[in-house]
Amino acid sequence: MKKDKLRIFLIPTMLVASSAIMAMAWLGHLKYKQELSFIMAALSAWLLVLPEYLLNVSAIRWGVGLYQPSQMAANNLSSGIVFIALVSHFFLGEEISNQKYIGFGIMIIAMVLISDPISYKVKIKNQKKI
Repeated sequence: MKKDKLRIFLIPTMLVASSAIMAMAWLGHLKYKQELSFIMAALSAWLLVLPEYLLNVSAIRWGVGLYQPSQMAANNLSSGIVFIALVSHFFLGEEISNQKYIGFGIMIIAMVLISDPISYKVKIKNQKKI
């Protein structure tokens, strides 16, 4: 049971961290568009993507059974969109409108609602009884 409590916290944290790294890989090189050649930009992005991929795949493999794959994917994709906005704003200087802030806030609420592991565990227990 202690292990599940740790997983309930770690799996979403790993997925969110993965999204943050991926957002930097996708957009971070744009800050240095004039200084970096395409090859260097691609290589630097891939250096970020490798640990991101290991983190993402580990979280998904470790999370199956506690979370549904669709829950983990929704968490990862939603947090990815939020991190794209954060990187765009804080790293690249893009302005974010109030409408976008509201939209991203709704996505964060959706991530919380989708990520409830308890409903999945109850469903699995009920399936085992049948």
